[in-house]
Amino acid sequence: MPAEVKIAHSATPPLTERQEARRRRILHASAQLASRGGFDAVQMREVAESSQVALGTLYRYFPSKIHLLVATMQDQLQHMHTTLRKRPPSGESPAERVAETLMRAFRALQREPHLADAMVRALTFADRSVSPEVDQVSRQTTAIILDAMGIDDPTPDQLSAVRVIGHTWHSALITWLSGRASIAQVKIDIETVCRLIDITAPQK
Repeated sequence: MPAEVKIAHSATPPLTERQEARRRRILHASAQLASRGGFDAVQMREVAESSQVALGTLYRYFPSKIHLLVATMQDQLQHMHTTLRKRPPSGESPAERVAETLMRAFRALQREPHLADAMVRALTFADRSVSPEVDQVSRQTTAIILDAMGIDDPTPDQLSAVRVIGHTWHSALITWLSGRASIAQVKIDIETVCRLIDITAPQK
């Protein structure tokens, strides 16, 4: 795995077991509220009550609702990555495997449209202060794609292709959520952009 994928955490000290458990409760509460009512349903006070943490403590973990929902997206992608590893894609070529993987991830989000909409809206609204959380989402998406490709040490051209594929996947999610694209259109776009993997493959 390339260095830029490995360093998925900032330089902040690692959380203690108790702090990590508290963070997991917060993310779970965020996802539950978003699943039921979307972006507007995620209110920091309700998240604090649902996760049984003080409101001030919640703000120390996540300075705003946007920080929280972007972190929730990274957490959801991490869960997807674990699931995908248990049942790897069956395509013969790297491009086919990546397309299959991203469509499976897309369909997982499709089953939770309110949650998907809340997370994508937060990602869209994120300003520079949310950069660390946005970077986590990008790294997690990159890791999922590289795993599907079966490549441990991608070339710069391949990494560029992976970034474009990740951007297209997120964009396709936005257009589907806004009702401007069908699932069939999303599939075509994903399969089309995944051809970049073949184009950027090192020549033998």
